[in-house]
Amino acid sequence: MSDIVELDPEDKKIITLARSARARNGVPEGAAVRDETGRTYVAGTVALESLQLSAVQTAVAMAVASGARSLEAAALVSEAEEPSAADLAAVRDLGGAGTPLLLAGPDGALRASVGAR
Repeated sequence: MSDIVELDPEDKKIITLARSARARNGVPEGAAVRDETGRTYVAGTVALESLQLSAVQTAVAMAVASGARSLEAAALVSEAEEPSAADLAAVRDLGGAGTPLLLAGPDGALRASVGAR
């Protein structure tokens, strides 16, 4: 994990959106991603009997399904101490290595900024 840096307004926005998705849907995690055009995609954890997706995987899938070609950043709001390898892989697959995944706690406080690797 890297040192925490001051967030720009667009990064604060995706953390707020991810936090809202988590609270609104009553799911363990909320996520938001921002594509190369600045569009955002917001999602929560999907936990169906036949389909299990993390919030980040769902947000990335929504971006891809909407025609996004790349990601500028991703945010995850979770109780987790660090993002999962699967979440980092999903961000890397669309955004490339080094795309930041911002991890915040349920209170919205940034815990870490991790480059997808």
